[in-house]
This record gives sequence, C-alpha cells and structure tokens, in this order.
Amino acid sequence: MYEFHGWFALAESAEESDTGTREEGVADLQRQVAEIDWATGAVNLGVLNGEYFVRVDGLMNRMRDEAEDLDALLLWIAERFPGSYGLLYERADEMPEPPGPGAFRVRRMARGRIDIATDPFLSPVNPVIED
Repeated sequence: MYEFHGWFALAESAEESDTGTREEGVADLQRQVAEIDWATGAVNLGVLNGEYFVRVDGLMNRMRDEAEDLDALLLWIAERFPGSYGLLYERADEMPEPPGPGAFRVRRMARGRIDIATDPFLSPVNPVIED
C-alpha cells in the first residue's frame, strides 16, 4: 500500500507570492497537473483568496508510477516557485528505513528545498492509528 496526503502554497519568493511571472508558472503547472492520471489519487491546483495551492492525495495498492510522478511534481514546484511551502505525509509498505513500513514520513517544502522527516504524530501506525 502507498498512501499520501499533502498541500503546497505556491510563491515565487519568500517575500512575494508573485514577482511577475507567477501566472506563466501557474499555466505551466496546470498543463502538468492535467497530464497526471492516477486511478486512485488526485492532484488539484486551486486558488483561495488570490493565492494558489496544490493538493495531492492518493491510496494505491503499492508504490508505482504515482510515486515518481509525485516526486517530479514536488521538485518542479520547489524549483519554479522557490518561495513555496507545504507538507506531504506518506507511508508505504515498501518504505525504506527510516521510517520503515510502520510509519509515516513527512516531506516539508520551504524556500525551494524539500526535507524529509519521520512523523511524530501518527507513527508508529500500530498502535497509534491501527491495531
């Protein structure tokens, strides 16, 4: 099983969400999002109060192309919108140590970088959320 849930606020810099080319970048991102076709997952690009957000969710039987698509999407967002920030929670039976198959990991996007950490809230999944 591969499960993920995440959100990312788009910003061209840490100071301004739009430094003059945001709409062009959003158009490029809309094309990329339109090409993603996950049977049991979704990518949504939306706008709230004039700011753009990407939301990703999925639950697959195993890690497949969706994991590669997700990696590529996050790296592209971090590079094109270096002021973006957000979190992705994910777990998989095939997850290497750490965190391993019994835990979530968190990818944090901030200032054009993506860091990985072990989740302290829902892990270990047994007994925190499962028996």
